[in-house]
Amino acid sequence: MHPMVNDDAAAKARAKTRPRGRPRSFDRETALEKALLAFWEHGYEATSVADLTRVMDIGAPSLYAAFGDKRSLFEEVVSVYGTRYGSFPDRALAEEPTARDAVERTLREAAGAYTEPGHPHGCLVIHAAVNCSTPEVEQSLRDRRNANIAAFESRIRADVAAGALPPGTDAAALARHTGAMIQGMSQQARDGASREELEAVAEIAMSIWPRTGTHTG
Repeated sequence: MHPMVNDDAAAKARAKTRPRGRPRSFDRETALEKALLAFWEHGYEATSVADLTRVMDIGAPSLYAAFGDKRSLFEEVVSVYGTRYGSFPDRALAEEPTARDAVERTLREAAGAYTEPGHPHGCLVIHAAVNCSTPEVEQSLRDRRNANIAAFESRIRADVAAGALPPGTDAAALARHTGAMIQGMSQQARDGASREELEAVAEIAMSIWPRTGTHTG
């Protein structure tokens, strides 16, 4: 039986044996943020239901009633993370005039976001997949990471078509390079790299980008 299933099943069994009483009221958003920080710090697999009820300061019955099982809670956490902490690549792609500008802004903002005090360093979507043995969770996180790379590739291809990048530009490889930099910066941040150190890495990463056509930045 899968470890996550054991974890959830055991917690549900304990919850059923407890005396019934009036459920403790709690602030759902506050509890969700605490769960987010726990998953962000420890990853999906290493964060147990017992860990979650402790940090969220709620009982198992309240957790299951409000969020469903551990996997359902994690899916909601990832959605909130994407909106609250991880939306800077989407904003850069939407707001910057070229793919190069969008990637440069993304890497610069990643250096700040991944080292910002007050929450775990790095990216939850990258780190939570480490040592994950739940295929559905692993695939969901992989799909999110690949979707980001695909968005950069699409923008790069558009710039090639518009003449802002050379005709021979390998859009797929350049997008993969961007993804590798983002993922590497996340791990470096968890390993103690400072914002300034990551900004220097981002600057070097951008030096390989081709320039041509209408782009003069």
